[in-house]
Amino acid sequence: MIVTTAGKNALRLQNKAEEVALSIGGTFVEREGLSISSLTEKYNKDVLMIGVDKISYHPKDGGTPFFFHPNSSMFRVKQLLRGEKDAFIEASQLSEGMTLLDCTLGLASDSIVASLVTGEYGSVTGIESSTAISFVVRSGLKVWESKLPEMNAAMRRIEVVQSNHYEFLKKQPDNRYDVVYFDPMFESTIASPGMQGLKSSADYGELTKKTVNEALRVSSQRVVMKDNRTSTKFKDLGFSVIKRNASTLYGVINKPLY
Repeated sequence: MIVTTAGKNALRLQNKAEEVALSIGGTFVEREGLSISSLTEKYNKDVLMIGVDKISYHPKDGGTPFFFHPNSSMFRVKQLLRGEKDAFIEASQLSEGMTLLDCTLGLASDSIVASLVTGEYGSVTGIESSTAISFVVRSGLKVWESKLPEMNAAMRRIEVVQSNHYEFLKKQPDNRYDVVYFDPMFESTIASPGMQGLKSSADYGELTKKTVNEALRVSSQRVVMKDNRTSTKFKDLGFSVIKRNASTLYGVINKPLY
């Protein structure tokens, strides 16, 4: 991956861009007045552009670039602050002080909502396999400023880990997190507006029974999965579906109480 600076303030940003390239195993390239499309064409690599207050990822295939934005989580946070319900929170049964492992972080919308609910004494850890996505989202969570102090605090509390979620799960002790969550990144999801920039970096790996079994070992209370309502994965992987009138549904596997 190529790491470069925004066109403006290139010299001011060079040290920062070089540090980023080193931290993610990328290659720093001076901007030298070239457009991003020229850089992707010249090097045939994805480009991570470092700006003053924004970091953006530009896929080499010419797809839509993306940068961190809290997207639908802002609307959902406002709902929760008004005392309204959220389908993900209802399915996962998260509450203050609980711990969540989000195995498919993406742009962190669900993790932000979870962090708001679990609060200062809880914790949310997000796993993202893509180096580019994990870096952009980790950086965005640190610096994005909304007009809601509760949301800003929720974003800052999220820990982002760049890893394959199965490999991460294998290293965790039994009952490490209260809830383990999966929202597999399907092509139908990425086709939605605002997600096109993720397409070339997203992990299309199938969620397997082996991974779900590891998640059950690592969770102390339940494993939750989100998928479209026509999916057969709920049944195939042993999830009980929570019925609701929506295009996406949540499935839950509760751990037995001893």
